[in-house]
Amino acid sequence: MSMLGTLFNTAIIQPILNILVAFYKLFLVVHLPGAFGFAIIALTVCVRLLMHPFFKQQIHTSKKMQDLKPHLDRLSDKHKKDPKKLQQEQMRLYKEAGINPASGCLFAIVQIPLFLGLYQTLQRFLLNGTTTKVITGINKELYAAFLKISSIDPWFFGFNLALSPAKAHVWYYLSVPIITAVLQFFQAQTTLLPTSKPDEKKKLSLEKDSKNKDKKESSTGEDFQKAMNTQMKYFFPLMIGYFSYTLPIGLSLYWNIFSIFSIIQHATMKKPDGQSAVKK
Repeated sequence: MSMLGTLFNTAIIQPILNILVAFYKLFLVVHLPGAFGFAIIALTVCVRLLMHPFFKQQIHTSKKMQDLKPHLDRLSDKHKKDPKKLQQEQMRLYKEAGINPASGCLFAIVQIPLFLGLYQTLQRFLLNGTTTKVITGINKELYAAFLKISSIDPWFFGFNLALSPAKAHVWYYLSVPIITAVLQFFQAQTTLLPTSKPDEKKKLSLEKDSKNKDKKESSTGEDFQKAMNTQMKYFFPLMIGYFSYTLPIGLSLYWNIFSIFSIIQHATMKKPDGQSAVKK
């Protein structure tokens, strides 16, 4: 294993593995049915709470960027022939509004290693089975002797979390990729920034020159945003639904709980505060 791989295993995978096993052991002690499934849910909730500050910053930046969009559109129109001046004015506007455009990407950047760590941790349990060799390998990475396990029960309310819908050949397993795709669609609906309203676009277009070439150039960015939103709303949910069909149910359980949290948090945090991001 490379030095980077060793560091990733020590800093990300091992803590996640220990937390997952700790929840599993706790739920076994209290005789909770489907203990491993609830351990995955509890782990997902912990990770989501850990990421909440980054998530909150992303929402805050997105709301301010949405407020700034009409002002940015006017700047683009005013300085369309002077890219350097346009960039200076945009940065001035961001500074006045207290926005760092790059901060919106922080949530995605932090999420990547955590998601990979969760995936690789669950992969050890769900893709590799619960053979003696696998259990022994897991026990070697646990921090305390009382966390050691002898086996894993993968059943969760009639679903084998280690089995994929593609291999289950049972009709109700097909509900999982459908639910996953639907949740991903609603998550996209909730999280994506809306494009400019028709009346706003009309107002902005009246301020522009009447030349067709200029009109065509001004619509390029809006068309690109619409295309990206369409892909995120329809193509991405279908892709995630397909992955959910081919991967173990346990991974879909994690993904769905994560999506539900995203939908709830966006719905509760993306409320208009009645204040403009910039002063007129």
